[in-house]
Amino acid sequence: MKNILVLGGTGAMGAHISQILADRGDKVSVTTRSPRQSLPNIAYIQGNAKEDSFLAPLLACRWDAIVDFMVYSTRIFERRAPKFLAATDQYFFLSSARVYAESDCPISEESPRLLDSSDDARFLATDEYSLAKARQENVLRQSGSKNWTIIRPYITYSEQRLQLGILEKEGWLYRALKGRTIVFSEDIASKLTTLTYGLDVAAAMATLIGAPHALGETFQITRQDSVTWREVLSMYLDVLEKHLGKRPKVLLLDLDDFSHCKPAKYQIRYDRLFNRVFDSSKIAEFVDLQNFRSLEQGLTHCLKEFLEKPEFLAIDWRSEAVKDRFSGEFASLKEIIHWKQKIKYLLYRFLKK
Repeated sequence: MKNILVLGGTGAMGAHISQILADRGDKVSVTTRSPRQSLPNIAYIQGNAKEDSFLAPLLACRWDAIVDFMVYSTRIFERRAPKFLAATDQYFFLSSARVYAESDCPISEESPRLLDSSDDARFLATDEYSLAKARQENVLRQSGSKNWTIIRPYITYSEQRLQLGILEKEGWLYRALKGRTIVFSEDIASKLTTLTYGLDVAAAMATLIGAPHALGETFQITRQDSVTWREVLSMYLDVLEKHLGKRPKVLLLDLDDFSHCKPAKYQIRYDRLFNRVFDSSKIAEFVDLQNFRSLEQGLTHCLKEFLEKPEFLAIDWRSEAVKDRFSGEFASLKEIIHWKQKIKYLLYRFLKK
């Protein structure tokens, strides 16, 4: 039995890995900002893992493994990394396959990263997600320790996270369930991508916990196959058509127009406009990728599960207003709870261009 700390372990992968570890008999402590009822072998610790005052007592303990799903600025990670490494036998750092540059060949762990190959000075001057993850990988490699394992998942989905390009479910599925048009990008729709069920990624990660061969190593964990975002959208629409009794409408905009709906310049330019095809042979030495759910099976399952009890996070009403302007539609003001958000919606729907 191992004693494992999971930081921020309630998302698409964290919830699954916590349960997998608990089921195999490990004692799992999970940090969460919201109160949760503890489960057999899973103790939820309420607090903000970004606050030193909350984290310090946890790192004063000795852990067999720490699995870290938190997102940090590079400056903060530089300060925290030595503490993580000192508190555990194996520190799992959740990086991202977004660190990779564009590639004409299937991407492996050794493929060039944007941080090392980009000549975009403005981009490199930022701590954008893909750059921050690569810099934080470097912090671990330069630490003088080898008790770390870097995990690079790509896009993961779950019963509560269903992405379409750069849009979370709040930016596309909410509209469909309200009878409005899904607004998406023609340019992104044509690109190849890889989506992997969070449960499968978590199961693969679990096999690496306590494994000597994983120390000081990097593993990308993705499905081997790639599809276009247009195909992903079609899978979603098939499920929604059966659920709603009609197929949701879709409006595909050119990139300039779509960028007004959802500003995410660097994520689009340096990831979603790349064709992403992965070589998963390294992790395949330790897990059978044939056991991963097929994309259609996994997305269908997760969307159906979500539709049983749909719960959305906060809706971006500025973004919704711009989408409605392009689609010629209107949201009912009854949907918008706060008066400031109502004003924002009306402003961007009718006045601002």
